[in-house]
Amino acid sequence: MYLGVDCGTQSTKVVVVDVQAGKLLGEASRPHHLVEGDNGRREQAPDEWIEAFIGAFHEALDRAGVPASEIRAIGISGQQHGMVALDAAGQPLHPAKLWCDTESNVQNERLVARLGGEQGCLDKLGLVLQTGYTASKIAWLREHYPEAYRRIDSILLPHDYLNYWLTGEKVAEAGDASGTGYFDTRRRQWHFEVFHQIAPELDAERVLPRLIDSRQPAGQVRTELARQLGLADGVLVSSGGGDNMLGAIGTGNISPGMVTMSLGTSGTICAHAAESIEADSALLANFCASHAGWLPLICTMNVTSATTRIRELFGLDIAAFNTAIERASLGADGVTVLPFFNGERVPALPEASASFLGMTSRNTSPENLCRAVVEGATFGLRYGLELLGPLASRASQIRLIGGGARSPVWRQIVADVTGTEVICPQVTDAAALGGATQAAWCAGEGTLEALCGHLVKVDQTSRAMPEAAAVRRYDDAYTRYLSVLGRLHGDIY
Repeated sequence: MYLGVDCGTQSTKVVVVDVQAGKLLGEASRPHHLVEGDNGRREQAPDEWIEAFIGAFHEALDRAGVPASEIRAIGISGQQHGMVALDAAGQPLHPAKLWCDTESNVQNERLVARLGGEQGCLDKLGLVLQTGYTASKIAWLREHYPEAYRRIDSILLPHDYLNYWLTGEKVAEAGDASGTGYFDTRRRQWHFEVFHQIAPELDAERVLPRLIDSRQPAGQVRTELARQLGLADGVLVSSGGGDNMLGAIGTGNISPGMVTMSLGTSGTICAHAAESIEADSALLANFCASHAGWLPLICTMNVTSATTRIRELFGLDIAAFNTAIERASLGADGVTVLPFFNGERVPALPEASASFLGMTSRNTSPENLCRAVVEGATFGLRYGLELLGPLASRASQIRLIGGGARSPVWRQIVADVTGTEVICPQVTDAAALGGATQAAWCAGEGTLEALCGHLVKVDQTSRAMPEAAAVRRYDDAYTRYLSVLGRLHGDIY
């Protein structure tokens, strides 16, 4: 039995997987509280992740009917880019600043300039620093909380922090480390000189975690904690990885020829590459994968986070929201939404706000606004998909995951907007499944290819095929979206 864990923005999810039978036996989740500020602050207390893990851990095992003592290994997936700064006692010095925190935009602009602009970033790191990355958060802490900054003993990412809590080991792997902004994604190693530009007073070799290969375990669950959780001695904790990297494993996207798209709080699109890529756009992140190779990735910041705001504005539950989308016509009768409630990363508009355009006395209805925000979020993903170039254009299928993937009407919108077949894995919490799969791989259960072939199954009932007439109409609606984007935000292409 193997445990997969996904510590996301909104909740921590735990799945129990019987690898030999190829079955998910039980799953559970616990929510997190998000601290938001008007200046773009998005933070969480790391203690909440631990509390959520423990609650979801026990419930998932209860649902699976499996005692904790049967768990052989655990794999942790975590939201990327978060800054967890710890003191010498291993305690957080400040709430974790998350991937969607845009408060450090000024610091990011300064760092990009200091590294020689976009080309300098590409030369040093293989990607261009973005506001969501960890680097600018450290620079922000240095400016605004110098006392806490001076006490930093180590800097971890969210999944690294959970690994540390489980094992007592401070380690990192290439996939999640790729999103820090001080990791050379081509050579798969920390870039100490870049880190010195970010935090000149800190000793990078001391504060950054030891790098391990994705196949290496992070360690074993601490004896005292194992007793508390009811685990046996010697339970392995795999290297883990970022949610996008383990989501790719959990959809079987571990070799070229497939695209994974996530309709989660944020939206992500990734395609596997055997070699490091030379990006044509600063918005395309040349991340490493959390098994082997690379995972070029695009991330938009407003997907279900945006649709949830509109759904709750009208007091709709998820079923009623989907019904409203179905009732509205394709293109929402001319209403266009730029759903940038949290600023935006792709396109690079960290200080943008949401815009609703084209509303008249005839088309302003709850149904149209609901559909328009879904279409706007999906247009943003198409914008990102096009930046992937050949990696995406050669793919014949999109594996769709995340909360939004549960909506049949949204799946059809994705198929029609992208002109590509869409299908969901049976387990839509793909990052948690990817964690369990990676854990089994680290524990020696077989090759990752064989494990993915055994564990990753698609839901044939979820298949959505693009409809030619709808594809043409969405091409026109997407052109309108780009026109509005350019009119409001200038030349961003």
